[in-house]
Amino acid sequence: MSAVAGVLLTAAVTPIVAVTGAAASSAINVFENLPDHLNPGQLAQPSTIYAKNSEGKDVEVATFYEQDREPVKWDEISQYIKDAAVAEEDPRFYTHGGVDLLATSRAVAQNAMGSNLSGASTITMQYVRNVLVQEAEAIVDPEERDAAYEDAMRQDMDRKLKEMRYSVSIEKQYSKDEILLGYLNIALFGRQIYGIQSAAQYYYGKDASDVSLAEAASLVAIVNNPSQLQIDLPENIERNQDRRNKILGSMLNHGRITQEQYDEAVATAVEPNITPRPAGCDIAESRMNLGYFCDYVQRYILNDPSFGNSSQERFFNFQRGGYDIHTTINIDMQNAGVQAMRDNVPATMDGIDIGGVGVSTENGTGRVLAMVQNRTFSADPEVTKDNASYTGINYSTDFEYGGSGGFQVGSTFKAITLTEWIRSGHSVRQSVNANGRTEQYQNFPAHCLDGGVYGYGNWTFQNDQGRQYGTRTVQNVIEQSINGGVVSMQQQMDLCDTFDTAKKLGVHRAAEQNSDPTMSNYGTRDLAILPSTVYGGTDEIAPITMASAFGAFGSEGEVCTPVPIDKILDPDGEEVNFTGSQCSSAIAPEVAAGVAYVLQSTVENGLAGHARSAIGTPHYAKTGTTDNVKDNWTVGGSSKVSTAVWVGNVTGDVSTQQFGGWEGLMAADQRIWPAIMNVADEEYGGDPFPSPGDATLRVTTQEVPDTSGQSYDDAKKLLEDAGFTVSDGGDTDSSEDEGRVARTDPEAGSSAPQGSSIRLYRSNGSMSELPDVTGQDGRDALRELRSAGFGSVSLPGSCRNEEITSMSPSGGSDAKRSSQVTLSCDS
Repeated sequence: MSAVAGVLLTAAVTPIVAVTGAAASSAINVFENLPDHLNPGQLAQPSTIYAKNSEGKDVEVATFYEQDREPVKWDEISQYIKDAAVAEEDPRFYTHGGVDLLATSRAVAQNAMGSNLSGASTITMQYVRNVLVQEAEAIVDPEERDAAYEDAMRQDMDRKLKEMRYSVSIEKQYSKDEILLGYLNIALFGRQIYGIQSAAQYYYGKDASDVSLAEAASLVAIVNNPSQLQIDLPENIERNQDRRNKILGSMLNHGRITQEQYDEAVATAVEPNITPRPAGCDIAESRMNLGYFCDYVQRYILNDPSFGNSSQERFFNFQRGGYDIHTTINIDMQNAGVQAMRDNVPATMDGIDIGGVGVSTENGTGRVLAMVQNRTFSADPEVTKDNASYTGINYSTDFEYGGSGGFQVGSTFKAITLTEWIRSGHSVRQSVNANGRTEQYQNFPAHCLDGGVYGYGNWTFQNDQGRQYGTRTVQNVIEQSINGGVVSMQQQMDLCDTFDTAKKLGVHRAAEQNSDPTMSNYGTRDLAILPSTVYGGTDEIAPITMASAFGAFGSEGEVCTPVPIDKILDPDGEEVNFTGSQCSSAIAPEVAAGVAYVLQSTVENGLAGHARSAIGTPHYAKTGTTDNVKDNWTVGGSSKVSTAVWVGNVTGDVSTQQFGGWEGLMAADQRIWPAIMNVADEEYGGDPFPSPGDATLRVTTQEVPDTSGQSYDDAKKLLEDAGFTVSDGGDTDSSEDEGRVARTDPEAGSSAPQGSSIRLYRSNGSMSELPDVTGQDGRDALRELRSAGFGSVSLPGSCRNEEITSMSPSGGSDAKRSSQVTLSCDS
């Protein structure tokens, strides 16, 4: 007794006790050497994701927590709860200085001066212990956390003395009401339920300010031994009721309630109304069809170094930080996309592992406005393993943001090739060879590869369904998505430059690729440098990446990384730093204007006619289909919003054409895309695109070289070196040697657009030059013509000895030897 009394004396807790002696002095020294400052700190609280509804009001999307706690103020707690806690746990709470001498003395006596001091804790000391436990729980490292927790829960003399010392300090810093409020907000009420507000909500479905006397006593009872007294377990109801009634008796004995109130409360059965607070993104899916977006927001934070040095630390902070996360999602666009997806792409189909995605970003900011998918989101493996209609994989995003490996983007990549075409100074009115054909790999310059070219050997490629298109302008090549024309464009550029442009636009693989050096000359997320990619998009890319890249065409060349968060607030309402969108000028404004010009024409005159706006907002778009119609894409947007829609095989290689053709899966993207963008047009508007520069639209002409008499190969090289493309016109009547070039179309010496196709005609050797026999007498003229091989000659008898004055065809012209030659004289 002297040791404890000496401690109490030194702390000035109870000045009426004076104990002397060596034991007391020793205890005083121990007590004085203990730390006396305890900072309650920030309690763990749930983090909540919000979205704005159609009326612009914040609505809760999902909540995440390690501890379900909602701190409340003093006047937000029923007086019944406050009185129940004090009456049962610490009747002299408002009169002692943090340590109750009588309770401590009694506990010491009962424990016979052993190492255990159970039963001596005041509410202040219990609050101290809870703070120490919370400090332990706030340690990221599991082993350190467990050790700190065990230390906080020790019941020996040393721990009790520390609690007393801290309690004295707490009592000096805070009022009694503040300490009781802290205790009620920090206490554990079973499972992950912390604090009286969350307890009242969970166990009785009401706020802490609204509970009845019986309910208040029942809630306070749980704190004594949560696992035995929490009332969401039927086997605990009777024990809780007994404890509750004991508390009610204490309240009566201390004059906190009347006999009548006591009798009524004791007669009331313990009937909980369990109201769980669901956590995680599954609830976001069921509430608002935002499961995938919710998961993306969570993963965005878990990948953000602003929240910690590791994903483990970020997740730990995310679940405890009490963040209010205000997101970028546009509910109207999201709902339109969800409905369009449901109408066009089922969650599952027999014979194909079908997937569908629609994702939109805001140009110039990167804000993610919509994210829809054909399957229902669930993060529960027990749900997804037995039901293919559910998945936790987000097909819209990169692997680390949702688990998808991306999809081949097909002909949508042609917009990237077009970008480099304009950037490198070419005109969209330049003509190119649009035919499928065989080319040599060495005809594709690539300064970043060994030898400065892609490689060596032959490469055969073709257009859709093997069609041949002859010579087309670049604009028409893009409008009609002609592979051969895009290959011709790339032959006039450097492959490495095209892929550098893709990288500047933020285009990258959705997941790391293999380390085979032939697949990439940059990083593991960079695209493989392949000639076929420039028209077919063979790399797997996330839809959100394509939407972001195309956004540059509508925002003067600025590309912004996707971001799903507008702001984050801490529990005090202060903004929390996070990594926002990173914007950069990927291409020059005049290049962006040129691409937008051609892609808008693709909407108005080409294969993307389905992308026209319902209200006339200018749109640009490019479609894409991969081999075997495995994937189908529409990517494009307005000056404000860009959208990418993909429908295809999640796994496997089954043709979507087999499932309803144009009325089914094959063109589902063409119905989903406008459904989303029409809402975007209504809410964000859209401006006309800037006019492209003169260089983009110029028509350059040059003189066609004379190749007559040359071999076909020599003539072809001469024309190609001059910047023309060449096609074979076949044989034609000519006086040139058989097999030699007879003529060109357009003819030699005329002007033709640079890059246009020149048709070469070979001589079949069927014609000769007709000798000019005018001035000769008739007999000599007839003799010369027959000697030259012209056997059919008409010579009037009166002209046989006369001078020939005219002939038809005229002398010196080419004519077939079987042609009729008519001679005339003046007689």
